[in-house]
Amino acid sequence: MLSVKHELLAALAVGLEKIAPGAGAKAAFESPKVAAHGDFACTAAMQLAKPLKLNPRQLGENLRAALLEQPAFERWVEAIDIAGPGFINIKLKPAAKQEIVREVLAAGASFGVQPANGQRILVEFVSANPTGPLHVGHGRQAALGDAICNLYATQGWDVYREFYYNDAGVQIG
Repeated sequence: MLSVKHELLAALAVGLEKIAPGAGAKAAFESPKVAAHGDFACTAAMQLAKPLKLNPRQLGENLRAALLEQPAFERWVEAIDIAGPGFINIKLKPAAKQEIVREVLAAGASFGVQPANGQRILVEFVSANPTGPLHVGHGRQAALGDAICNLYATQGWDVYREFYYNDAGVQIG
């Protein structure tokens, strides 16, 4: 569904450009607060209404018509509804939601991996106190810390790990 969302965003940008030149750069989807309202929401009509000196609901209808002409919306969208003062609610076809399965299978282990972003992060984890009994929590924290590091690494971060053994001092001697 990631590629579907990108296709729909590009089509939304084209639709916004038809209504207000220069507005396509601000194309964005939001998640509806109520799942029954659809899969994506767009507030562009309300944001553009004042600068264009138009009724937001009418602007929403104009944008809806422009979006329905876009091939990406014809392919992936089941319905576009205008709610309230100009909210545009978009409901996807089941095929659009299932597209993510193809994307995951095609990408395999590299699904979701982002290129390096040039940022470093230090993650410190585990410090089992050798003067007391070790318990499952110490092992859990090691696994959790390592998982967090792995997640950051897949998102482009240069991860430096500090895994403390706490095996020095008078207690150990």
